[in-house]
Amino acid sequence: MIGAYLIGAVVMVVSMIVSGRLKSKFKKYSQMRLQSNLSGKEVAELMLADHGIHDVQVISVQGQLTDHYNPANKTVNLSEVVYHERNAAAAAVSAHEVGHAVQHATAYSWLTMRSKLVPIVNVSSQFMTWIILGGILLINSFPQLLLLGILMFAMTTLFSFITLPVEYDASNRALAWIEQRNIVTPQEHRAAKDALKWAARTYVVAAIGSLATLLYYVSIYMGRRD
Repeated sequence: MIGAYLIGAVVMVVSMIVSGRLKSKFKKYSQMRLQSNLSGKEVAELMLADHGIHDVQVISVQGQLTDHYNPANKTVNLSEVVYHERNAAAAAVSAHEVGHAVQHATAYSWLTMRSKLVPIVNVSSQFMTWIILGGILLINSFPQLLLLGILMFAMTTLFSFITLPVEYDASNRALAWIEQRNIVTPQEHRAAKDALKWAARTYVVAAIGSLATLLYYVSIYMGRRD
């Protein structure tokens, strides 16, 4: 398991660097007040209306960078600073989350695929750590246990990679719309694009880290003594 811990440590360090960079970007662009003077809530509601979506509610939630779209109850959940503020960062985040609502409304294939994996990933996440640990301990007498753990971990890795096109597509939809709708100036658009770029990189780091860990477990299984 030492190799897994080493991979985890490396991923954690890289993730902290990217996360820190993301927070600094959002702090910087939170100082850039929109010339359109729209709040995050208003941007979200306007984008929903422009796409003919009238059954999704925009609500405020506590926390920082807690923004998300919930397809179960059709809500765009914006953190308090994004919901109320009128700056480039708030516009970028709110439009991005509405991008997910648009994906849901149009049955975007990658989002549909990810949604179908959610129940499997939830079950796998609960048990795979213990199954993999037991599989490593019993690698020579019961290798099938580790193989089961690898298959479960592979589902979470697949989920991480399927998330990437979902996130990038939501950002592309958001950036195209705020530009076309004249929500932002060219300078504000560059800021929004930069902020969303760093947000997407957090998902890239997670996916690569998951793949590296999966390959490590596979190497243990392949190198077992029969």
